[in-house]
Amino acid sequence: MDDNENGKRGTRLADQVAYDPNNLLDALIEKLNLKNDAALSRALEVAPPVISKIRHRRLPVGASLLIRMHEVSDLSIKDLRILMGDRRDKFRISDKQFKPKDAPAGGDAE
Repeated sequence: MDDNENGKRGTRLADQVAYDPNNLLDALIEKLNLKNDAALSRALEVAPPVISKIRHRRLPVGASLLIRMHEVSDLSIKDLRILMGDRRDKFRISDKQFKPKDAPAGGDAE
């Protein structure tokens, strides 16, 4: 069964097989006429290990990096997501990013 009862694709491993950040990185290198990952990291203004970690799937392509890729390549966010194999209808951000951090213990100095 590929679709759930709402007709949406699930998040099973089989549905994620198409995810390939290498395709995205290679397409950017080609579009920007760059020679390698080091040149791409300079164009995106990120440290070279960031590109390496994305290539080896140890780091996801974050929203801020996706926006930077859009800025330097003029490719739409949708096109960039398609290049990396992200086929979700909506990109959802974790609610953990919006939760306030706990105050330090011993708190108020009033």
